[in-house]
Amino acid sequence: MPYPSKVVIVGAGPYGLSVAAHLRECGVNFQIFGKPMYTWREQMPKGMLLKSDGFASDISTPQSDFTLQRYCSEEGTDYDHTRIPVKLETFISYGLTFQKRLVPELDTRLVAQIEEADCGFKVELEDGDTVYASHVVLAVGISHFAYTPDLFRGLGREFVTHSSEHRDPTVLRGRTVGVIGAGASALDLAGLLKDGGANVSVMARRSAVKFHDPPGRRPPSLWKRLRSPRTGVGPGWKSKLVTDFPGLFHFLPEKFRLRVVKRYLGPSAGWTVKERIVGRVPVHTGLTPRSTQIRDRRIQIKFADANGKVVEHEFDQVITATGYRVDVRRLRFLDSSLLTKLKTVESAPILSNNFESSVPGLYFVGVASAFSFGPVMRFAFGSRYTAIRITRHLAKLSARKPVPEYSEAVTQ
Repeated sequence: MPYPSKVVIVGAGPYGLSVAAHLRECGVNFQIFGKPMYTWREQMPKGMLLKSDGFASDISTPQSDFTLQRYCSEEGTDYDHTRIPVKLETFISYGLTFQKRLVPELDTRLVAQIEEADCGFKVELEDGDTVYASHVVLAVGISHFAYTPDLFRGLGREFVTHSSEHRDPTVLRGRTVGVIGAGASALDLAGLLKDGGANVSVMARRSAVKFHDPPGRRPPSLWKRLRSPRTGVGPGWKSKLVTDFPGLFHFLPEKFRLRVVKRYLGPSAGWTVKERIVGRVPVHTGLTPRSTQIRDRRIQIKFADANGKVVEHEFDQVITATGYRVDVRRLRFLDSSLLTKLKTVESAPILSNNFESSVPGLYFVGVASAFSFGPVMRFAFGSRYTAIRITRHLAKLSARKPVPEYSEAVTQ
């Protein structure tokens, strides 16, 4: 091999930073590129509260010694495992501090192109510099995968945008806004838009919108903990199975895995959002959008209700809060020859039990790995299992010092 064995990590969100911190501890030669906490800093609305509980919002280190709880304690910020919601600004600050302390070698340049090379991969950066790597870990998060239904595409950003484009909800003050969706991103943003002075309505296909139940004022009883154990993605034994055993999930039949990931933890908002919506924001449910039309600089949408009756609404701006769908073809920095070699299912990469794709040496983590390892990979909580698993694998391949002994179990 003409170049030394080296891992390149693309992305510096919770998953990229977790993998980097674990590789660093093991002495694996790596470089990491990307803007720290980019999606959280640039694509989440100001004032948002995390849907995940505090204990489930850690970025992983080998010894779990820099948790969100520890950060909040150092900063004098209020914290509780479940009863105090995590502010977006707190989580961003935690992530930035994590990076400075535990991944100081982060290079904030973006990756422009990845193609195959004799040593493995040639990674070209935005300024033209080139890095060679034997292994590449793609920790690109959700920012590439924003999904807008076909009906709303091509109408122009002055009329239709995705929820990820609304960092500052006050920009639409005084405007009539329709938010399409029934999940956390739709309801979160609608409440913040209302606070920011917009005349906002929520338009949902589902028959009702759902909010999580607030935590009890007292710790749950032993019986309740046994009947409905707490997990990083919600209470219950089903949740515990998908959070604690992603490795076992990987060995389940593909069709079953896809069905679970698509259906489990359906659209719902955190308990803190309810007071921002109920009695303040009109929520129209059971509506399926059928057609759109631009007239007099406004967008008119015809919906069909549950009985097939046509209902029309008109807005200055429509925001599609319709989530994210992984599609490797949207990773423009991947060379076309790599894309043709990637085996996929519903446009998401098919991965080994070490997160390796069908292209040897190319790995996907985070939301891109959900079809392989379960819905926990859509949350920061899945970063610990991911970092441990992929680090053990890469450490063996790099023939460096042994991986330190720490549990592979996902801890709470």
